[in-house]
Amino acid sequence: MSGGHGAHVENGIWMRAVMMGGILLTIGVLLFATLGVFMANEKHHVWEELEDEYHHMEVEVALDGIITDKEAADLDHLHHEEIAAHLSYLTYRVAGITILLMSITYAAFIGVGGLLNSSKPAAEHGDGHDEHEHHGSSSPIIFAFGIMLFLAGFPDFVIACKAMLNADLTPDFGMLALSMVGLLTIVIAVSNWWFEDLPFNGHGEQIATSYPFEGEHIRKAGLWVFIMSEIMVFATFFSSYLRMRTEWCTKWAIEDGVEACQGVEPVVTASDLIRNDFATILPGAINTFALIISSYTIVLALKTAKNAKWEPSTGIMGKIMPTRKAAIRNYLIATLALGSLFIVLKLVEWSHLVAEGFDIGTTQGSIFYIATGAHGLHVFIGLLVMLYLVFKADTVGYDEDNAQGIEYFGLYWHFVDLAWVVIFPAFYLY
Repeated sequence: MSGGHGAHVENGIWMRAVMMGGILLTIGVLLFATLGVFMANEKHHVWEELEDEYHHMEVEVALDGIITDKEAADLDHLHHEEIAAHLSYLTYRVAGITILLMSITYAAFIGVGGLLNSSKPAAEHGDGHDEHEHHGSSSPIIFAFGIMLFLAGFPDFVIACKAMLNADLTPDFGMLALSMVGLLTIVIAVSNWWFEDLPFNGHGEQIATSYPFEGEHIRKAGLWVFIMSEIMVFATFFSSYLRMRTEWCTKWAIEDGVEACQGVEPVVTASDLIRNDFATILPGAINTFALIISSYTIVLALKTAKNAKWEPSTGIMGKIMPTRKAAIRNYLIATLALGSLFIVLKLVEWSHLVAEGFDIGTTQGSIFYIATGAHGLHVFIGLLVMLYLVFKADTVGYDEDNAQGIEYFGLYWHFVDLAWVVIFPAFYLY
C-alpha cells in the first residue's frame, strides 16, 4: 500500500481499530466457548459412550467364539456410529479452536495496528498538503523480516498447534515463541502500511509509463504481475497432481479394468474419502459457494463505492444499509465472513481426513495438503487485508475517487476464487 495525498487522520479513528479488535476477540472467545468447549464436550461424551459400547460388544463377540450375521451387522453399525460421533466431535472442537485462533489474529492485526498508530504524535499524521504523493517505505523490509522469523519457527509452530487440536496432548506454548515474534513483526509492518494508506483519497496515483502497462496505475500493474506469478505457482501444484494422479492405481482404475492395476493395492486419494459421502463433501461444496458469493459481495462494495448517485433500497436492505458508507462496509463485512467460513470449514475437513488416516505422510497426502493449504493461506492473507478495508470503509470511507483500493484487492480475491473453482473438481471429485 502506498502513502499518498490525503486528509488529516485523528488518533481517535485509530482507537476505533482497538475497539474493533476487542469486539472481534470477544466474538471469537464466545464462539469458542459455545462450539469448542460446550458443544464439543457434549459430542465427546457421546463419542466415549459409543466407543465403550463398541469395545464391550467386541469383547462379548470374541468370548462367544462364533459371530452370527446379526451380531456382525450390529457390530458394524455401532462402529459406524462411533466413527460418526468422533467426526462430529472433531467438527465442533476444530471449528471452535479455529475461530478462536482467527479472532486472536484478527484482533492482533486490527487492534495492535490501531494502538501503534494512535500512539504516534498527531503531527505525524500530516496536514494533507504534502506535495510528494508517494513515499519510500520501510514496511516491506520489516514485513519480509517478520515472514523470515515466522517461517524459521514454523515447524515448532505446527507441532504446538497440532497439540492444541488434540484434547489428549498438552501443547508446549514455548514452541510458538519464534513464530509469534515473526507475526508481531508482520503486524508492525502492516500497521505502518495502514498508517500510510488510510488518509489516501485517490489523488496522486502513480501511472505506469512502460509497455505493456502504459497508462495503467502502477499498483494495478504490479498486482497483475503478482497474479501472473501466482498462476504459475498454482499451475505447478495442479500439474504435479494430475501427473501423479494418472499414474496411481486408484479404486476407479481397478474397477475400470486397467490391466497394470489388477491385483495391486489401490492408492487412496482425498477424493476417495470425500466424494462418496455427502457429509464429507459438504464442507468443500459450501466453501465453493462461499467464495463465489464473496466475489459477488466485493463487486457490490466496489460498485457502491463508485456510484456517486447511490440511494438506499426500500425494505429490509434499506434498514441494513441506510447510507452509502454503511453499504460499502457491510458488503466488505459479508466478504470477510464468507472467507472466514471457508477457513473454518477447511480445517474441519482436514481434521476429518486426518482422523480417517489420510495425512501428509504419503505422496498423495502431501500433494493434497500443500496445494489446498497454499490456497487456504492465500485466502487467510486476503482476509487480513479485507479487515483493513472494513476498517477504512467504517472510518474514512470509500467513494468514486479512492475506490481503487477495493478494486485492486478484488482482482486478487477473484483470482483466489477462480483457483478454488479449479482445485475443487480436481482434488475433491476426480
